[in-house]
Amino acid sequence: MKIRWFAAVLAALVLSVPAFAASSKTAVMPEDFVHIEEIIPDALMDIRYCGDHNFLGVRVDGYEKPACLLTRRAAEALAGVQKELRPFGLTVKIYDCYRPQRAVDHFVRWAKDVADTKTREEFYPTIDKRNLFRDGYIAGRSSHSRGSTVDLTLVALPAPVQPPYASGDALKACYLPAGVRFADNSLDMGTGFDCFNELSHPDNPNIAPAQRSHRLLLKTLMDKYGFNNYDKEWWHFTLRNEPYPDTYFNFPVK
Repeated sequence: MKIRWFAAVLAALVLSVPAFAASSKTAVMPEDFVHIEEIIPDALMDIRYCGDHNFLGVRVDGYEKPACLLTRRAAEALAGVQKELRPFGLTVKIYDCYRPQRAVDHFVRWAKDVADTKTREEFYPTIDKRNLFRDGYIAGRSSHSRGSTVDLTLVALPAPVQPPYASGDALKACYLPAGVRFADNSLDMGTGFDCFNELSHPDNPNIAPAQRSHRLLLKTLMDKYGFNNYDKEWWHFTLRNEPYPDTYFNFPVK
């Protein structure tokens, strides 16, 4: 019995070595990741997790610079979207791209701290924080960490000036009408970015016709170039033929 027990333990230890080695590789950026400006020089950027205007209210772990990193395949697909928008005086604006696993872990720690509700008034005013996991807004892993998911919106050119956010500014519910919620300079999509509310669901019928048409334009173009839309977030798209479907990277954004 003792011999069989020792053999089982030894086998488990041996099997664990390759898994550890594989996970350690995720801390290094692969050669086929690019900064988005290498592929789309005129893309607008509003990388929210590198500042404090996000649902955590602080800079998120792993965001050392306000940069957008994507796999080359995803970046080149997004370039096709941008090319179609230019003749119509529109551009993409990016909120988030690759997201390291350490950032996702930060999200999870925040979600479990139900006493921390300083951003609730803007980002989840109608939801009990204890239900963020149940409702699909927070999870232990994110497609962003695979490098082929992007959060974005559309902006008319010339881009309107967007008022800067400063810590301590009054918070306003993200589902309120444009002009009342935070003044994002994008086309009116019906809610702000990272709005944990049913109005953020891409096909929610309870938004104005203009807002629905803006969402449809974004979704149609992204679908044309190979991206699927997440059914709870109008801004969230993942490349269908992503090169790393089972790998969750953890190198920093810089």
